[in-house]
Amino acid sequence: MATIKIPTPLRVYTNNTAQVTVGGETIGAALNDLMTQFPELEPHLFKDGELRNFVNVFIGDEDARFLQGLETAIEGETALRIIPSIAGGR
Repeated sequence: MATIKIPTPLRVYTNNTAQVTVGGETIGAALNDLMTQFPELEPHLFKDGELRNFVNVFIGDEDARFLQGLETAIEGETALRIIPSIAGGR
């Protein structure tokens, strides 16, 4: 099964779990399984059924947006990471 590393700011919604094991054959299915396990995460990851602009999902070192997005196939021991964008500053 795949794993998703949860960034520190979102761990409050995963009972402080840093890594969650999920099922699914695509990144989208894995995220759906994550939200099934932790429903409070959904509004922080998705808006109107679409991944929020500031939420990046990486498979290894590759940004899923530059692959097939949420339709990117995963298998076996795939390691995914959710990385929120950081903006602002001077």
